[in-house]
Amino acid sequence: MADVLVISGYGINCEAETAHAFERAGARPSIVHINDIISGKSRIGEFDIIVFPGGFSYGDDTGSGSAFANKIRNNVWDDVKDFISSDKLILGICNGFQIMVSLGLFGPQYGVRNCALLANSQNRYECRWVHIKHRDSRCVFTQGMDRSHVPVAHGEGRFYCDAETLKSLESNRQVVFTYCDAFGNEAGGFPDNPNGSLAGIAGICDKSGRLFGMMPHPERGLYSCNEPEFQWKKEIARRNGLIVRELIESNFMIFKNAVDFVGR
Repeated sequence: MADVLVISGYGINCEAETAHAFERAGARPSIVHINDIISGKSRIGEFDIIVFPGGFSYGDDTGSGSAFANKIRNNVWDDVKDFISSDKLILGICNGFQIMVSLGLFGPQYGVRNCALLANSQNRYECRWVHIKHRDSRCVFTQGMDRSHVPVAHGEGRFYCDAETLKSLESNRQVVFTYCDAFGNEAGGFPDNPNGSLAGIAGICDKSGRLFGMMPHPERGLYSCNEPEFQWKKEIARRNGLIVRELIESNFMIFKNAVDFVGR
């Protein structure tokens, strides 16, 4: 059984939902405060998957995810590098993605930052459901996926990098998700692209495909009843003699793929 470390801390607020998603996928999640990791009460190497959940760590007062990333870099960076070299998995969702970007986990080498998540182009916090499309990526978490309907909730989710880095990400199949409309067409602008991300990017992975970060929240969109259109979809299904499935399989697959990869 996969052991999943869901890192909690000051301002993190999605640890319970994230742990539930992994438990539903057949893993054994543990929610552990960052201070307990630093003190050695819990050790990173004991786990198969690390998750940086969503939230607003340290109030995002010094930039989203940057203070939490510094706490990791200044205390357990060697442990994180050892974890990565052991062919294990890391997932970052929303604030967790921001933490991973700040740590430089998607760069040409680990620790070298190559991109940023900036303030949304409309300069406001966005909390809405969006559509995302899976690209031909090497990401372990998303194999077999196509499109999904998933919530976002962030004020600094606008992906940005220079032209050379974007070309490298695309050629290395590191672009995992891009925003799209309800029919799978490329997002032209707001609200389909809720933050103005460069090339509509909603998630990327490292060159190995084992480290993955995304701005949308699949753990908040695990069940069909989470969708704002649930009652409408249920009624349409009832009239056609059908039922609405309990899970939004495309979001659940992210967690199941990770657990299956560890157990292979």
